[in-house]
Amino acid sequence: MSPVDDARFALSVVPRYAEVDQQSVVFHAHYLTWFDEAWTAYLDHRSLRYPDLIVAGVDFQVVRSEIDYRAPVRWRDTVRVVVACESVGTTSFTVTFDVLRTDGDGIERTAVRGRNVYVTVSTGDWAKRPVPDELRRIFGDSAPG
Repeated sequence: MSPVDDARFALSVVPRYAEVDQQSVVFHAHYLTWFDEAWTAYLDHRSLRYPDLIVAGVDFQVVRSEIDYRAPVRWRDTVRVVVACESVGTTSFTVTFDVLRTDGDGIERTAVRGRNVYVTVSTGDWAKRPVPDELRRIFGDSAPG
């Protein structure tokens, strides 16, 4: 894990053999797992621990996911998943994930781009709740709208 800057965060990932399909590329469903792991690591990095949110009665549900493929990611590639807030609404927020792969020439390029829309819910009744102030604070200026 390494911060890219104050608003963006990156989680290092090494694609495992079990994540690669018969086409010799990372199987598409694994990107969603990487996004989830990067999101949780982002919260930890910003000192907002997911387990603490749960204890406080707050959780998030993914209501929409998008994955756009630009280039293959293969077994043992050098990869980072960059996390950034795209927008924050009243009860929902959108987070982007850029899977950056380092090419043979040492240049980092976006191989996959994803977006998740999350809705904030109560752990008591699973009803929508406003996005917590502490989450708005960690998004800071990176969250337009």
